[in-house]
This record gives sequence, C-alpha cells and structure tokens, in this order.
Amino acid sequence: MSRSGPRGPVGPAEVAAAATVLADVVDRTPVLESSALSALAGGRVVLKCENLQRAGSFKIRGAYLRMSRLSADERARGVVAASAGNHAQGVALAARLLGVRATVFMPDGASLPKIAATSEYGAEVVLGGVTIDDALVRARAFADETGAVLIHPFDHPDVVAGQGTVGLEILAQVPDVRTILVPVGGGGLAAGIAAAVAGTDVQVIGVQAAGAAAWPASLAAGHPVPVTAMSTMADGIAVGCPGDVPFAVLAERHAPVCTVSEEDLSRALLHVAEKSKLLVEPAGAAGVAALIGGLQVATPAVVVLSGGNIDPLLLLRVVRHGLASAGRYLQMRVRITDRPGALAGLLAELAASGGNVMHVSHVRTAIDLGVDEVEIEVQVETRGPAHCTEVVARLTAAGFRVREA
Repeated sequence: MSRSGPRGPVGPAEVAAAATVLADVVDRTPVLESSALSALAGGRVVLKCENLQRAGSFKIRGAYLRMSRLSADERARGVVAASAGNHAQGVALAARLLGVRATVFMPDGASLPKIAATSEYGAEVVLGGVTIDDALVRARAFADETGAVLIHPFDHPDVVAGQGTVGLEILAQVPDVRTILVPVGGGGLAAGIAAAVAGTDVQVIGVQAAGAAAWPASLAAGHPVPVTAMSTMADGIAVGCPGDVPFAVLAERHAPVCTVSEEDLSRALLHVAEKSKLLVEPAGAAGVAALIGGLQVATPAVVVLSGGNIDPLLLLRVVRHGLASAGRYLQMRVRITDRPGALAGLLAELAASGGNVMHVSHVRTAIDLGVDEVEIEVQVETRGPAHCTEVVARLTAAGFRVREA
C-alpha cells in the first residue's frame, strides 16, 4: 500500500516519528480474530486489543508523546489534565515515567477504580463537574493560575500523532486490512489512525454513542458543533464537541462517523466477554456495537477495542442490560389465583421449561386485579429469544395469563 497522501495537521510522517519515541514505552497490543464477528460481517474481522495496553487503554500513547516533548521549564511547572478515566491514567503513568508532577480533574461521576488507579500512578486527582467538558474547563483554569501545562485528551497534534501509532501497528499486523472501526469521543484516536493510513485504501470509520453524538452534525456542518446534552453509559467517548485538530484530520480524510444505541453497546460488551474472553468498557466496545447493529463494512476489518477500564458495578449493570437486549432475560407478569400452592405451580412450570428464575415479586394492589388474584412479576434467565418464546407458550398452554413486561 502506498504511504503518500494528503497532508493535514498530522500525517504519516508525524505518526512514524511518534512510533520511534514510543517504541520502548507502549506495548504492541495483540490482534485477535473473531469468528463470531466474521460470520456476522460476512468476512474476516480482527480485534485490536488496546484494552490490554499499559494503563488499560490507548491513551498512554498520546499522553507520553506530548509530555516527552515539553521543555525542561514546562516539565518543572507540572502538567494538568481532564478526563473521565482513561486519559487520566495515561497522563498519570506518563508523568511518573517522565518524572513530572501531574494534577488531573475528573467528573464527580468518574468510576472509583479509575480514580483510584490515577492516584496510584502518582497524580493528584481533583473531582468536580458532571462531564469531561466541565472537568476540562477547570483544568484550563488551573493551568492559567499555576502555569501547569494542559495535556489535552485529544486536541493537540502530538496527542493525535501518538494515538496514530495504533494505526501503524494495525497495518503491520493485518496488512490486507480494508476497514478500521474506531470509537470516537473527541476524535484523537480515530484522527491518529486516519493519519497513519493516509495514502492507502484503508477506510477509517468512527463510531460514537447515539446519546453523545457530536460528530455526525459537525461533519455535516463542516466545523465542530457541540451537543447540548449527553446521556450514555460509554463515558470514555462522552465528549460534547469534537476537537479542532482531530476534526481537521477526519474531515480531510472524509472519514465517516456512525452512531450506536445503548442496547447495542451493552450487547457488544457482553459479546466480547463471551465470545472473545476479553474485558472492555462500553466505549471500547463501540466498534463491535456497530457490527452488531448491522453496519456493513469492507473486510478484512479491524475493530479497535480502545479500553478495558470498567467499574465492576457498571460491568454488572451492563452485563444484565446486555443479557436483556440479547433476549437472555425474560421479564413477565403472570396472573394467578391467590391461594396456597399457586405460586409453586407457576415456578414448577418455569423449571420444567428450562428457565432459571432470577427474581420474583408479588403485586396485590393493582386496581384491575380481582379480589382473589395476584400478579407475579418474574424475571427468568433463558437461552435466547427462541427459548423466551417457548417459555411463554408453555405457560400459556398451562392456563397462565402471561404479559411480558
């Protein structure tokens, strides 16, 4: 593949130079072929496992490159960053490696494991605000007040070039790649990869959570456009406005950005855990979510798993949500006669159906219930959508009045 091509604020030469700096700092993360996703896409699909990178995500690449190029005076003043977690850990680790003092502003809702990990790498963590953008405002103010150098999570050429080394590794590991699917928040990773593959026939496609989708409208408008509200489990890509530097790169390369639902994000996280035995965070699974949601791509395709730093409590909720979205949980309301043994009869039918009862509760106060009736809310673990249908059919045939919740 040819390596010449158009030039923007970051191009192949800048990414190649970044790779030299990072050679002894970052891990060359493995690629893993996914037979399940390959069958879904109709061609070979490979996972690029940046969830296995140092500090749990790709962020160490851009953070270290940016900080390694600071002057002695700048290093002496220290650095400041804003992040929901992954960039925070990348900056904290890079600062420790380079002997630089680091302060990181994180939203109040940042996960406790990410906060703890950032502190353990040696950074001072300051909590405040609701979103990454709120934290970034406070980080900028801190930089103005103290002289600390702001290490932006995505909007700097060095950060973009550092993240682009993921793209160089992909070209070496999967030489015949035709499509690279990349989670997109501020756009640094997608822009870096797009710069790395400039001049080739590889298409880079960004994937963003529909509940925090600033990129589609921005690309349509021809300039970054902020969103007014965000709501997504994928906190790592919940960024209110694209960065100027990433936008310039992705716009010049004509890289499209698609969106995925919360249901597909949770199903993707569950899919990666079950099929590939990998732990990723919701943002890291965005590319997988796009394929699960039906996106058609040219293969061989590489899906970047951008991070694996997930709060165990969020993992529990997301797995449950993913199981429900995949038809593995059946929630029903079943009306029975309010008499001894009636509930036992219902549970016996469920056991005979092969369903595993997870939760049961009684409702006796609904206004449409008869005086001798009780409604049972029951959650059943099943083998999938077809089994759900079988369970409902069996209960109905046994005389139970079933309503799926």
